[in-house]
Amino acid sequence: MAFGKNARMDSRRQSSSYCSTVTVVVFVALCLVGVWMMTSSSVVPAQNVEVSSQEDNKSEVKQQVAETDTRQFEDNPGDLPEDATKGDSSSTNSKTSASQDDNNSKFQQNEKVSEQTNENINEENQEEKSENKKPESEDDLQKNNDVDGKTDGGESNEGGTAASDDGEARKEGEESNDTKQEESSGETKQDDKSEGQIEEKVEENQEKKSESENTIENKSGNEVYPDGGQADILNETTTQNGAFSTQAAESTKEKEAQQSSTTNQGGYKWKVCNVTAGPDYIPCLDNWQAIRKLHSTKHYEHRERHCPDESPTCLVSLPEGYRQPIEWPTSREKIWYHNVPHTKLAKVKGHQNWVKVTGEYLTFPGGGTQFKNGALHYIDFIQDAVSDIAWGKRTRVILDVGCGVASFGGFLFDRNVLAMSFAPKDEHEAQVQFALERGIPAISAVMGTTRLPYPGRVFDLVHCARCRVPWHIEGGKLLLELNRMLRPGGYFVWSATPVYQTLEEDVAIWKAMSKLMKKMCWELVTIKNDTVNQVGAAIYRKPTSNDCYEQRAENEPPLCKDSDDPNAAWNVPLEACMHKVPVDASERGSQWPEQWPKRVEKTPYWLKSSQVGVYGKPAPEDFAADYGHWKRVVSNSYLNGMGISWSKVRNVMDMRAVYGGFAAALKDLNVWVMNVVPIDSPDTLPIIYERGLFGMYHDWCEPHSTYPRSYDLLHADHIFSKLKKRCNIVAVIGEVDRILRPEGKLIVRDNVETINEIESMAKSMQWEIRLTFSKEKEGLLCVQKSMWRPTEAETIKYAIA
Repeated sequence: MAFGKNARMDSRRQSSSYCSTVTVVVFVALCLVGVWMMTSSSVVPAQNVEVSSQEDNKSEVKQQVAETDTRQFEDNPGDLPEDATKGDSSSTNSKTSASQDDNNSKFQQNEKVSEQTNENINEENQEEKSENKKPESEDDLQKNNDVDGKTDGGESNEGGTAASDDGEARKEGEESNDTKQEESSGETKQDDKSEGQIEEKVEENQEKKSESENTIENKSGNEVYPDGGQADILNETTTQNGAFSTQAAESTKEKEAQQSSTTNQGGYKWKVCNVTAGPDYIPCLDNWQAIRKLHSTKHYEHRERHCPDESPTCLVSLPEGYRQPIEWPTSREKIWYHNVPHTKLAKVKGHQNWVKVTGEYLTFPGGGTQFKNGALHYIDFIQDAVSDIAWGKRTRVILDVGCGVASFGGFLFDRNVLAMSFAPKDEHEAQVQFALERGIPAISAVMGTTRLPYPGRVFDLVHCARCRVPWHIEGGKLLLELNRMLRPGGYFVWSATPVYQTLEEDVAIWKAMSKLMKKMCWELVTIKNDTVNQVGAAIYRKPTSNDCYEQRAENEPPLCKDSDDPNAAWNVPLEACMHKVPVDASERGSQWPEQWPKRVEKTPYWLKSSQVGVYGKPAPEDFAADYGHWKRVVSNSYLNGMGISWSKVRNVMDMRAVYGGFAAALKDLNVWVMNVVPIDSPDTLPIIYERGLFGMYHDWCEPHSTYPRSYDLLHADHIFSKLKKRCNIVAVIGEVDRILRPEGKLIVRDNVETINEIESMAKSMQWEIRLTFSKEKEGLLCVQKSMWRPTEAETIKYAIA
């Protein structure tokens, strides 16, 4: 019995021990299963295209453009040579297709993992995964990297087709997972929460994909950069950090600001110019050392250009309290006083409605000496006097002599007329500076001893409203300069006191002028009085043939020698002679141009196929190719791809204009373009005027005759690489800084070596690099001037009065 009892007890002990062992084994197995399930992916988390997009945007615009073939910044329309071309885009479809295939295979793997893990996951893990949405396994991390918007070549495919397929594939996988969960265990609240979040993220990804397709790169690879409202993606700071700056950026900026202002990147050192003119410094007009050596000022020699032997490399200071200029057209009526803090003209001419001080503004009532009741009335008065003038149709480009504050030219924009206005520096304090600040074309110049920097026979009309120019003295030398520049058949509008006043001096001038005009064969078309403004105007017309010249009893003023080129205008002395009128039908000046706006597109009739154009094609084809080229460049990149707010751009200068194609492409904007033809470039300036545009000659190894802070945008197409061969390029960039307004833009197209050099100098002046682009050996750079000025000064001895 004892044996039997012990046997049963032993049996129970063995059974209990066995159960314990099984229990332990099962428990351990369950734990392992639990651990395995926790470390496995229950739901493949939706890839956040937004995160990928942000990471992609952190790479610089320079890298984005350089690595992506594009047509947006094209500079090779297939019809221009190397000098003006930078290369077209090529297709990226093969790369995109390979990326799609690779990503699609990875998405299928993601679906399979999702199906397997969703069948086994518990609700706790689902909730944890739903909230975190982060991959925890190496496989998942690798999958995220694979679909992070990168192509096989390492290029960013932000918002492209791969991202589109990514979002669609994940959505299909999630729907499949939901179906299997319903069949096996039914829906739970946690499932609803997880599914809602995933669907929300998929919708967000789809929206990102749609937006990106419209703004970054479509499937055909035609565009790289966004247009319209998305153009600010080109701003590197905004792209990288959204509305907030980073601590790294803030700290770096502060440390740079604390460094010596004369120690800059690239080894360039800048100082502020210590000169008598201060913020208004014009180097070639403020050379007091040269002015003091003049033997005479009888012919206004002291107002002419006297450039220093070496152009300054210092930076001009800003006026105290300087603010961003008021935008056009409001600027025509008022400007900030502190931007041009001069009151002398307001005191002297205030009663004539030139300019008035009104609080923190300088206001321009729209009048002038000759049009106290408004410029528009005066403009219509001239039109009524001679209907053939036809503002904005037959008459498009005019020269306004002694322009005052240029209200006449400012209101001619309402009639589609461009006025090249000029006046001497300081004759009436800051009058040209007022004009430029208002957004009206003007330069500081004087009719003295040399020709003005314009070709012959280009202005449709010359205007002189009470300009105190002694036209009649010294054989009419100054009036003959107007004759050189006036187009045959063009008009001279002279509304000065000798026309309508009877003072002894005025009567004497009128008699002398009438006699001179008759000898020059200018026809007096009409004399008309404006009863409203109580002024009058005498309107003359230049002849269209040489008949009158040949019939004169005396050769006075004499005809110029046949060897005298009327287009030669850079530092050429004035001569009291007249150039013959062209009569050959194929010669420029023998016919009037097409009416505006047709003339801007029409190839000038006098361009011959036998002539070789600037880019190597026959001249007419060269002209047409250049125009087509700039229309594409401006529309595809300048207007939409650079982040430039064109409503804030008014004064534009093309530093190397060639045919004026860049200006022509901007003709529908509220901007005006000063087309500069360098003196060592082919003389294409007559072509620019023939198109109804205007410009001037200039040597960029010398400072320009404009006030500081004159222009909102400078365009430099393959000019700096040429200047490097004969100029101090640092001085040229210093001149660019002088001309450009703070926050103004500089667009440079040139070879890569020059682009890098200009970029380095721009950084040394703490300018913002808005865009860099390079393809093969050509590049594009867009930079924005800052308000930064050096703290150390450099005294320019010749500019101290």
